[in-house]
Amino acid sequence: MTMKRAARRFRIAWVSLVSCLLLGTGCSPEHAELPEGVLVVAQEQAAAWTRTFNPLSAAAGARWPTLAGIYEPLYVFNSVKAEQVPWLATAHEWRDGNRVLRITTRENVKWSDGQEFSAADVVFTFKLLQEYSALDRRGLWGFIEDVVEVDARTVDFQFQRVFVPGLDEVVAQQIVPAHIWSEVEDPVAFQNETPVATGPFTEIRFFRNQVWELGRNPHYWQEGKPYVDALRFPAYPSNDRSNLALVFDEVDWAAKFVPAIDRVFVERNKEHHKYWFPLTGSTVFLYANTTRQPFDDVQVRKAISMAIDRELLVNVAAYRYSKPADATALSDAYVAWRDEKTVEAHKDWVSFDAPAAAELLDGAGLRVGEDGIRRESDGTPLRYDILTVSGWSDWVRAAQVISRGLRDIGIESSVRTYDFGAWFQRVQEGDFDLCLGWSFEGPTPYTFYRWLMASSTVKPPGEVSMGNWHRFGSARADELLSAFEIEADPVEQHRLANEMQSLFAEEAPAIPLYPNPSWAEYNTSRFVGFPSAEDPYADPSPNKADRGEVLLVLTTVRPR
Repeated sequence: MTMKRAARRFRIAWVSLVSCLLLGTGCSPEHAELPEGVLVVAQEQAAAWTRTFNPLSAAAGARWPTLAGIYEPLYVFNSVKAEQVPWLATAHEWRDGNRVLRITTRENVKWSDGQEFSAADVVFTFKLLQEYSALDRRGLWGFIEDVVEVDARTVDFQFQRVFVPGLDEVVAQQIVPAHIWSEVEDPVAFQNETPVATGPFTEIRFFRNQVWELGRNPHYWQEGKPYVDALRFPAYPSNDRSNLALVFDEVDWAAKFVPAIDRVFVERNKEHHKYWFPLTGSTVFLYANTTRQPFDDVQVRKAISMAIDRELLVNVAAYRYSKPADATALSDAYVAWRDEKTVEAHKDWVSFDAPAAAELLDGAGLRVGEDGIRRESDGTPLRYDILTVSGWSDWVRAAQVISRGLRDIGIESSVRTYDFGAWFQRVQEGDFDLCLGWSFEGPTPYTFYRWLMASSTVKPPGEVSMGNWHRFGSARADELLSAFEIEADPVEQHRLANEMQSLFAEEAPAIPLYPNPSWAEYNTSRFVGFPSAEDPYADPSPNKADRGEVLLVLTTVRPR
């Protein structure tokens, strides 16, 4: 059976299943009356909830919307408009030759327990990250020398060196209250079950294994906001179950991959069932572990890339919601930065061309054996696992398309699925040959390429790495990134970004597949004000939390 026929059968089976549910009697999920003013959200996938709201510890797996909804950053980055929006801070300025970043904090902000927010809380938060390096997931103290409270509304961040991108990382940091966290014995392991924060939603109304509810902050600094009384989170153990909940009006807002969404969701209620999938999410990559042979060879990585039929992959895995990645790997979040010269000059290695891929492998000395499998010079057959997350149906199908393409050029591979925790541990520790994964984004391409190519982000195998899971470092990339770090002129920044794009295309440190849509479905029968193509005031997805963008939506959505 061809991949196209398999994809067609999958679409028919899924649509038929949902259609039967829509037309059947007594087959829809049980649907309790939703309380007025309570927005039901499906963002995380879990069989049961764990009560943890630590915004600082990456290992704690804090519940959504801890990072942007309960806690807040100094600025919110609006990725649609490419601008920093003042939030807990109202202004910033560079001083002393861009070695000191001065931040002015907002007045008349209170913590949810009624105590005053001040610059002291900002200083405390950053000092806490310095004391407990496990909390410093952005690596802030790699460029910060000191954080000083100038007065109750002013903080000076003294940098070790000129590091202009440091602004974007500093202002994205969530701030915690000093009067609470100064009493915490172990902030790394702290579950923070009853959070005190500045965000629009802070009050845990109830928390059970299968559902919990988060109410409004009684002291929120934006008067009259949020318009929503509470957020509710049912636990859905699978993507299919959460999709059905969305279809049957159990959910108001979701971030889900829904096959045949126009038919199974929109057509059920054209007036109120809406979605917007801008291609501004992270780029989906196939990562090859460059600490292992033969993936340390750029020609092998490019051959693997050329064996992938991205058009088929986008049809089968992304359900035509996306498009094949180009040679820069940049998503549409970086339209203003993309270098079309690089796209055109290096398009060959991201184009489907199995014969050319085979030639590259022959040139690398990886010859085909009698069994049709290529071998290294010592006779070791090229047999690898492609790791992905179980239940992520789009990624699983993408891995299947990749596996088929590799088989056609003499590389045997198997798709291996793991639950998210097991997958994430193996990927972070570099315990894989090939794996699917996402990219790391920022306001400029600097962050994107840093986590793909910077030597400073490379960790030895076995050591947990936040990014650069493929463990690739480039001396030339280090030079370009260092130059970008001290450059404040936008014209020169774009020139350097163009060089980074060209270098990425030449060295192929990772294999880009497609820009991930920013998944967002919403039901306007009870709530309105979600971002849309007609009103693109922010990214529409609940996933956009790390730099605070979800706050723009949470403070705009209102009951109908």
